[in-house]
Amino acid sequence: MNKKKIATIGAVALAFGALGAVVGTYKSTPANPPAPALADLPMQRSGAVPSSSPVADLYAQSMNDAAGTPHALSQWKGKALVVNFWAPWCAPCVKEMPELAALATDSAAKNINVIGIGIDSPTNIAEFATKVKVSYPLYVAGMSGTELSRSFGNTSGSLPYTVLIGADGKVRKTYLGQLKFDELKKDMAAL
Repeated sequence: MNKKKIATIGAVALAFGALGAVVGTYKSTPANPPAPALADLPMQRSGAVPSSSPVADLYAQSMNDAAGTPHALSQWKGKALVVNFWAPWCAPCVKEMPELAALATDSAAKNINVIGIGIDSPTNIAEFATKVKVSYPLYVAGMSGTELSRSFGNTSGSLPYTVLIGADGKVRKTYLGQLKFDELKKDMAAL
């Protein structure tokens, strides 16, 4: 066998392995596991973000953007925020990105920001960002992004997973799977 055939077979095997992992994830969990009730997420009545909340953990992070420049996520503190956990290999994630980009542009005037937290290697996210232009910030979390999304109630670690956070630092709603933008816009209007 020549090297080209071996490389092709290897690529096909890798693709099937990745597909098997994705299918295995979806088969082992319900299609839409219930998101935790907002009351189950750690909050304080005063509106302050407790230091042990998922939002506080998010704001404590520093992540590189797709170009490798570090950013403190505390810059989003005090602002309404749509946090989208995604990966370049996740077809529903990529499919919703153009609509998320339009939403980011439209909602900027309303002081609602959109950010993407990529769960993949810096190289893969950088390569993706050069091919697909997105108008909102993309950050690289690597595999630690899965744990961060789980702290927001994504028990299965499935993607895409989106979190709506009010300017007060409270989680307003979580969304598992490809977004229904009418629902998200309605929830954003209530902020």
